[in-house]
Amino acid sequence: MGPVRGRAFLAPRFAAYRRTSEVVMALLRDVSPLVEQVSIDEAYLDLAAGGHDLSVPAVTALADRLRAAIAAATGGVTASIGAGTSKLVAKIGSDLRKPGGLTVVAPGDEQAVLHPLPVTRLPGVGPATDERLRRSGVRTIGDLARVPLPDLLDWFGQAHGAGLYRLARADDDRPVIGEHEAKSLSAEETFDVDLTDRVRLGTEIDQLAGRVGARLRAAGLSARTVTVKIRHYDFTTITRSLTRSQPTDDPRLVAQLAHRLLAEVDTSAGIRLLGVGVTTLAGFVQDDLFTTPATAEADGPQEQPQTAGESPPAPAATAGWRPGQDVRHDTYGAGWVWGSGLGRVSVRFEGPTTPPGPVRTFAADDPALHPAGPPDWAPAVPERPV
Repeated sequence: MGPVRGRAFLAPRFAAYRRTSEVVMALLRDVSPLVEQVSIDEAYLDLAAGGHDLSVPAVTALADRLRAAIAAATGGVTASIGAGTSKLVAKIGSDLRKPGGLTVVAPGDEQAVLHPLPVTRLPGVGPATDERLRRSGVRTIGDLARVPLPDLLDWFGQAHGAGLYRLARADDDRPVIGEHEAKSLSAEETFDVDLTDRVRLGTEIDQLAGRVGARLRAAGLSARTVTVKIRHYDFTTITRSLTRSQPTDDPRLVAQLAHRLLAEVDTSAGIRLLGVGVTTLAGFVQDDLFTTPATAEADGPQEQPQTAGESPPAPAATAGWRPGQDVRHDTYGAGWVWGSGLGRVSVRFEGPTTPPGPVRTFAADDPALHPAGPPDWAPAVPERPV
């Protein structure tokens, strides 16, 4: 008899992730007025815009204070920080010592830090690009910096080749763009092998849409247009878009529309990259309060009205309890579902700022147990790190 393999699935807690993100981003905005949030857990800061001393010792001390403040404000969430003269250097620096690490690259040291690293550290170097570079003996960023520009243009084309040439030399002049200037939000994934399985692609769409929806809510934005991006093995890229009459920040609706768009695309040749994005951004959600299923608009499924930043309605207890779901008990207070089944549900009663709490088991239909949002620890933010 062969080995038995199983899979475990943990339901995502978007409301809790969003609340943690809001606390962290508030701390970042106290450090600098110019913050570019690029995902629910990642952002760039312009320290010069905050009037800070930009010497290496001062930046190091500031980053240490910021990491401590984030941990205190979120009940122990670790932050990895990279600091440098460009977004490229800062991003790579933040990845070097995860989790909870700090890398400060002094001006003039960029190439010395980057060149020993594998070329896959650079944005845009996925499995296909890496394989092509390896065939030419290019394994590190330093190796890439020694490749003449004409060769890179021949291998990868004008845009990609020129981009790799610049990045290998730490040539990155992209500015930090504040949230209010965002025109679109997106998430994408490059796969090691071309995907053709519709079930797997559907799972990827759900995950990408969840990331995009979480970023919308973290930024207090909503969107009317959903776009799916598909890149094939030969790097041909197509997009499909759909625009609603009303903006939304609901990741479930973003996923539903993205599924519809992907269904219009022939995936039999394989997909190398898949992305979900949103545009036509607004600072509010205004779904039609009077829409009913019988009068649903033609361009997308309907959801319950909600305002920007608001959590979707919690599921009723009779619909089943999800592992990781936030709950509240009339006696024990806030907690989260540890597991459920056979008509019972086990709940651990603890929060981000409490010590490990007790576990209690209840009947699944216990009237004292209610679905809830995550506990609000934001008011407990300690002294700011500046």
